[in-house]
Amino acid sequence: MKIFGSSLFFLSFLLATTSTFAQKNSISGTILDEMKRPLPGVSVYLQGTVRGVQSDRTGNYLLKDIPAGTYQLVVSQVGFHSFTQEINLLENTKQKVDVVLEEVAFELGEFSISASRGIQGRGHLPEVADYRINAGKKNEVIRIAELNANLAMNNSRQIFAKTPGISIWENDGSGVQLGVASRGLSPNRSWEFNVRMNGYDITPDPMGYPEAYFTPPMEVVEQIEIVRGASSLQFGSQFGGLMNFVLRKPDPSTRFTAEMVNTLGSNGLISSFNYLGGTEGKWSYTAYYQRREGQGWRENGAFETNHLHLETSYAASNRLKLGMEMTYMTADTQQPGGLTDVQFATDPEQSTRDRNWFSTPWYIPAFTVEYLLSPKTKISGKAYGTFAERNSVGFMRPINMEDDLGNRQVDRDYYTTYGSEVRLSSSYTLFGLEQSLVGGLRYFNGHIDRKQLGLGTAAAVLDYSVPAGPFARNLDFSNSNLAAFVEQMFRFSDKFLVTGGVRLEQIQSTMQGQLNRVNGVPQFLEPITRTRSFALFGVGAEYHVTKNSEFYTNLSQAYRPVLISDLTPPATTDIIDPNLTDSKGYNFDLGYRGSLTPALQFDLSYFVLHYSGRIGSIAQLEPNGRIVQLRTNLGTSISRGFEGYVEVDPITPLFKSSQVGYLHLFASLAFVDATYGDFEVTSINNGQIQTRNLKGNQVENAPRKINRFGATYSYNKFSMTWQLSDIGEAFSDASNTITPNAAATVGLIPAYRVQDLSASWNFWKQHSIKAGVNNLTDARYFTRRAGGYPGPGIMPADGRTFYLTAALKF
Repeated sequence: MKIFGSSLFFLSFLLATTSTFAQKNSISGTILDEMKRPLPGVSVYLQGTVRGVQSDRTGNYLLKDIPAGTYQLVVSQVGFHSFTQEINLLENTKQKVDVVLEEVAFELGEFSISASRGIQGRGHLPEVADYRINAGKKNEVIRIAELNANLAMNNSRQIFAKTPGISIWENDGSGVQLGVASRGLSPNRSWEFNVRMNGYDITPDPMGYPEAYFTPPMEVVEQIEIVRGASSLQFGSQFGGLMNFVLRKPDPSTRFTAEMVNTLGSNGLISSFNYLGGTEGKWSYTAYYQRREGQGWRENGAFETNHLHLETSYAASNRLKLGMEMTYMTADTQQPGGLTDVQFATDPEQSTRDRNWFSTPWYIPAFTVEYLLSPKTKISGKAYGTFAERNSVGFMRPINMEDDLGNRQVDRDYYTTYGSEVRLSSSYTLFGLEQSLVGGLRYFNGHIDRKQLGLGTAAAVLDYSVPAGPFARNLDFSNSNLAAFVEQMFRFSDKFLVTGGVRLEQIQSTMQGQLNRVNGVPQFLEPITRTRSFALFGVGAEYHVTKNSEFYTNLSQAYRPVLISDLTPPATTDIIDPNLTDSKGYNFDLGYRGSLTPALQFDLSYFVLHYSGRIGSIAQLEPNGRIVQLRTNLGTSISRGFEGYVEVDPITPLFKSSQVGYLHLFASLAFVDATYGDFEVTSINNGQIQTRNLKGNQVENAPRKINRFGATYSYNKFSMTWQLSDIGEAFSDASNTITPNAAATVGLIPAYRVQDLSASWNFWKQHSIKAGVNNLTDARYFTRRAGGYPGPGIMPADGRTFYLTAALKF
């Protein structure tokens, strides 16, 4: 527990330091509702400044260290009329302002949330917030603390249950790596999403290697923001959209709060999460540490993870706020490998690989600044970096070959990235209505040092040493990116608005180094450099049918840069097309969302994702008679379909209040038709090139049906959620192979159904007990056939597991 001890030392130092800045000027008070009951969590801020707090559990608030002056005190809470009062604060003054808020029905434009009891866990982003325009875009907010779910293990199936169309690879029993996608895209470590945490990149290189090896613990995540492909203008490279993990911020209602969450579960699961945070005058702070270990559901599936996060911010003036945060993770996991179809049918818990290991040390520092240029214009800046590794060692031959217990293969990646973003948000009045403008600049520089095909030891333990000599493959990959965007929201009436924007991109990618070593002779690549500049455009609209419902539509261009894998030929005889270009296309959405009654939430939409210039390899015959593989842009895929979410509370409309509790039902439905257009591929048969076209084939790893249903019963401080996931079959390759091969790397991925049951009980102030069963019926299924690591072969999902969590908060 040395890491936890260091966080306690940090907290003690921070509290001692901040106390020296305390001054006498302050504004305090109590916030009540019309029944004179205290309102906790109410936002209290001084308009035109960065100073703000929240009311505590008893409705009290305190703003300290405020310079003398005249301010507008604003008190706001979803579901209540806002309160504004002018405050004239003199030197050495302690002013008291008590507030009574009047309750009203919520408005979708401010923040989408249901007034019905217990409809929780899901919402939408405001039209404009956090230096971005969300109006007219398909978006969802997953509020983690409101879910009944196995958060200790980052259970994706439960977390994304109310987000329609999310496909999930369920083969990482450690909960470290997240594999999700939407609209027929590949869930491979979520690489079709632009994955961020608190607004900055956390992948190795979003321009060249966007695989998400790091996922923050869900116990500290406040919400997950998902903006589908229309986010490309504001956030850049992705077809899937933005997925932003927003960590819990320092508690603005108290000087100090502490939380301890301990979980025990099946297969030796032990998880301990410890959190500290608070606000003192101009300073706020947060620190958490999580340690998790277990043996995994399958044999040879052990894991041990450690997460540490420190964050502090300082209001240097009424207009300037400075922040710093640091995240560190270590994750060591034993990989049980894949299975053949026969092995899976016999016993999916078995493993024939006991010498495969994987680790991802991850360090992410970030610095932030926010400055209010005027009451209606503000600017923010972020500077961040990623210093990380991806390491694996094991016997990597096909799964139908027995481990020869010889030297293992060692692969190591080293990531060093730097990035910065500056964003400006401004509002102004035109035609008597408030308009919004957002713009930004981004610079990114990433470097990957890739060392592969090393000859490791013959041991069974985690050991990345290469005693036999240097790595056979030693590549350097660099990416630099400079981008600018601007997006404008025009309000033409209280009901109708239009958004439009453009993003300018410049990307330079460089690959060089040694591809292999043959008979001791190094085989070098010709250095490859790709430089390109282009523009992306988008337009969207919203029309508010009622106060709480709206039509929305958006058409935005998207792109996927040439990745490191696209520039790495399998052999030195293969050729990279000198005209290889980034994949481009667009996302289109048309939907209707909101609430027609306080007890009903919905979001129904039609989408099209056009993905052109997809990259692959095709055989070609050279004049000398040699057949080579050319890596080039081959063709197009198109995904279209329906995404729908409906949640209803049948009790409240009938009885208004119930003595026996409340029941809430939800359905998250998606039909996805993801097919290839004109897409020519080749194969070699008896030395001859055979050409065919994938047109009409289903895109691999794209189930046509992704349905999830659930019911939540709540009574007083107890709640229980049952969930059913009903997922259709999918193909594992673009050729739509049904009969599996001997190595189980291709073949049909059958449809499956899996159920989860979770419950929670809050007692004595803020303490709670949670428990649940994942995969209630012990269904045996898999979501992935892996061609390489962590397979190869079938990657089974976990069977039935249990967990019990005790949480104490002070």
